[in-house]
Amino acid sequence: MRIVVQRCKSAKVTVDGQVVGQIAHGLLLLVGITHDDTEKDALYLAEKVSGLRIFEDEEGKLNHSVLDIGGAILSVSQFTLYGDCRKGRRPNFMAAAKSDVASPLYDQFNELLRSKGLTVETGLFGAEMDVELVNWGPVTMILDSPTLA
Repeated sequence: MRIVVQRCKSAKVTVDGQVVGQIAHGLLLLVGITHDDTEKDALYLAEKVSGLRIFEDEEGKLNHSVLDIGGAILSVSQFTLYGDCRKGRRPNFMAAAKSDVASPLYDQFNELLRSKGLTVETGLFGAEMDVELVNWGPVTMILDSPTLA
C-alpha cells in the first residue's frame, strides 16, 4: 500500500457535483493498493497514519498526531499512485490492484482508522472525483507499507 498524506485545514471530495466526503482540519489521504497488499499492510498503515506526528505543538515542533489534535481524515482511493512512468509517455498501471481486491482492503483500512476513534470520510471508490484541499504548511508525506519500504 502507498499513501500520500497531506495535512490540511479543510478538504472535500465531490462526485457529479455532489459532496460525498468533507472534513475541517486533519489529513487528506490518497490511498493506493497493489496486488500483494494484505490486512497486515492496512493495519501497519492505519497505525502509522493515526500516530504520525505532523501537527505542531505549542513550541512549533511537529509533535502531535491527528488523534492528538482531534482532527479528521478524508480518505480517497487512488490507483494512479501505482502508475509506472519509466517507459514511454503513458503510465502503466499494472502494479495497481484490480477493484475486486483493492476495494475491500481500502474499506478495511478506513475501518481500522475508525476503530482508533477517528472520524473518517471517504470518496467514492472507482468514481471520477474532484478533490479539494487547503494544504496546511504545506506538509505532505508519502508512506509505503513494509513490503515496499
